Amino acid sequence: MARIELAPAALADLTRYVDHLERHGGEQIAVRIEGLVDALDVLVHSPLIGRPVRGGKRELVIGSGPDGYVALYRHVARVDTVFVLALRSQREERYPRRAR
Repeated sequence: MARIELAPAALADLTRYVDHLERHGGEQIAVRIEGLVDALDVLVHSPLIGRPVRGGKRELVIGSGPDGYVALYRHVARVDTVFVLALRSQREERYPRRAR
């Protein structure tokens, strides 16, 4: 079973989403964030489930539409750890520059 660690950039992204949802009247904020975190838990048992992207990283697509997110991560087999590097809404074109 792999361990999951969120990079500071991923935590900042999560905070950014909560702030956005609070400002724009998002419904069920806690439920939406809990769903995102629960989806990341699939990486514990299946760290290679995400689609491969450049640089040995992977993307996990979570949900769809306005509730959809994409998690950029890297699995390091040697220490059996998944490092979540960044999160973005599926509506965002790319990750913040710091995460690439």
